[in-house]
Amino acid sequence: MEELGHDKQAWGKKWIEKGACAIEEILATSKGKYCVGDEVTLADACLVPQVFNFARFGVSLDDFPLIKAVHDALAELPEFKAAHASSQPDAEQ
Repeated sequence: MEELGHDKQAWGKKWIEKGACAIEEILATSKGKYCVGDEVTLADACLVPQVFNFARFGVSLDDFPLIKAVHDALAELPEFKAAHASSQPDAEQ
């Protein structure tokens, strides 16, 4: 944190990008329509909240094409639409 001048935004962005790079490497060998082939797995359920943080910390999803492709496919599923933060009763409108 000290190397980034105690900037929480920059700190979050740095670590999200580092993790996203690792996820991209894994997806290069495991991805089908979703994270692991063409069936939804726990990996997909874990990916979505991470992608939600991309926007919070200024990380472009366009920089991570495999994550973006999986996320876009998941966003079409009714279960993932219903679970999205913006669909929750306490979400700001």
